[in-house]
Amino acid sequence: METQDRILLSKLFHKYRQVEVALNRSVLAWKETEKSTKRSSGISNSAESAHIHAVQVCEILAVHSKDDDQDNTETRRSQDKAKQHSQMYPHAFTVSYVRRTRQHQWRCSEVTFHSANQALCEQWIKVINEQLSLLTNRPKSLLVYINPYGGKRRGKRIYEQKVAPLFGRACISTDVIVTDRANHARDHLKTEANLDNYDGVVCVGGDGMFSEILHGLISRTQTDNGVDQNQPDAELVPCSVHIGIIPAGSTDCICFATVGTNDPVTSALHIIVGDSQPMDVCSVHHNDSFLRYSVSLLGYGFYGDVLTDSERKRWMGPARYDLSGVKTFLSHNYYEGSVSFLPAENNMGDPRDKLQCRSGCSVCQSKPSSKDTQWEMSEEKEKTDKDGCWRTIRGKFIAINAASMSCACPRSPKGLSPSAHLADGTTDLILVRKCSRLDFLTHLIRHTNKEDQFDHSFVEVHRVRKFCFQPRQNEMLSLEDLTETPQKTGFRPICSAQTSYNYNTSRSSWNCDGEILPHAAIRVSVQSQLIRLFARGIEDQQFLLEDPCTLWALEPNTHFSVD
Repeated sequence: METQDRILLSKLFHKYRQVEVALNRSVLAWKETEKSTKRSSGISNSAESAHIHAVQVCEILAVHSKDDDQDNTETRRSQDKAKQHSQMYPHAFTVSYVRRTRQHQWRCSEVTFHSANQALCEQWIKVINEQLSLLTNRPKSLLVYINPYGGKRRGKRIYEQKVAPLFGRACISTDVIVTDRANHARDHLKTEANLDNYDGVVCVGGDGMFSEILHGLISRTQTDNGVDQNQPDAELVPCSVHIGIIPAGSTDCICFATVGTNDPVTSALHIIVGDSQPMDVCSVHHNDSFLRYSVSLLGYGFYGDVLTDSERKRWMGPARYDLSGVKTFLSHNYYEGSVSFLPAENNMGDPRDKLQCRSGCSVCQSKPSSKDTQWEMSEEKEKTDKDGCWRTIRGKFIAINAASMSCACPRSPKGLSPSAHLADGTTDLILVRKCSRLDFLTHLIRHTNKEDQFDHSFVEVHRVRKFCFQPRQNEMLSLEDLTETPQKTGFRPICSAQTSYNYNTSRSSWNCDGEILPHAAIRVSVQSQLIRLFARGIEDQQFLLEDPCTLWALEPNTHFSVD
């Protein structure tokens, strides 16, 4: 980071100690000027720097003047000391900022500085607010949708108690809509919402609520730009409005994969500071008919069967997934069909390269986002299609999965595809062929440990830009039979023999981000960086600040001020 001149430098008081506070365009830092008697006289410079505190300006939430009221829980002696201190230094200002805690969680912390000079405090408030006003990525107005029924029906309470106060502190205006039916948010976004009035749309709920916002926002954007979503090869227009997720559902996979934790406060702080994470979206079609969009998992076979069975047990809550998972595993169904796919270029990495997508990911950042470059990319894709570089694999599959992100969650910290990227224009196609129950169990267990889950003879994985799936029964049926809708067979007895399969009627369903698709024969295209979230990806390690010691080594400029 290039060195920057200080904007302000003052001697103030913090917790009854004199501190030197410095500000440049990127960092606010403070250090004690009075040495503690407990410190040894031979303390090193590195130890001194340990007593310097620093905050990124881009992670300051707000600054405001503070009345010198004291905490009544303090002891009498402390109250007397505080009263004496407030008489000597009656003016103060408080800076609210982001503090990182364990497991990628963020919290709102505050630091208060005192002074005898009111004008100096006002100057600090003015200058910090001026620096915050330069951060044009921060939202000023948000449209918030709350699902009051998702998860444990905590959405409204979570928003009112944990999120709304933070938005208020950051001076963000909000319009809140509590949904009263399925697809309420989607329909409102598609037809009624005036998106010009908002810098972002926030959903309070689980992955289902996010899917509503996703479909409503993308559909509205394509309609406004005259794009026909039913055309499988249509170049969709990226959405200009950011999406924020406040996790409050049964599953919060999208939030976990883009932030690293399912914590409402953390997500709210990412929204406030205006983080921006591009994301790929898969468009799913059947013939020339649009079905759905997907950002996480498309699963046929095992995961499709789990979802189909769990839908009959919604009264059980989240526990239904465990029961349906066990039942589906014991049934051990497999399905025949053909998978055709267009592989990604060689420079797009490999699903087994162990290069995980993290905050500031170089792979995702290298993806072009301008319309001109996207048009050039589409021309290249068409040339590749015509050159016949598609590959086709036929066989019997227990599972066919397409992961556009790692799909990590608390139960599976690595996810279905640990090296999948959020915004590289590809999806990882995982084919699990027919195998024994024990082999398949070994594959499933590896989702929860550090072993390579693709290191099996019956598993193969490909990084692709497009793919199609055709179930075997569609290949064998006549044209007359195709006009009839096959009946659902349901689940066979747990230990029934595979030889009893009737391929004209037996098939699985696609699990598309937790929703069942009505068709098994689908075509999938990855739409690169179609949406943006208020997120920054999972931070790989503790965020490193510019060395705060450099703030005191610089020559002060004309804005230099010392009390």
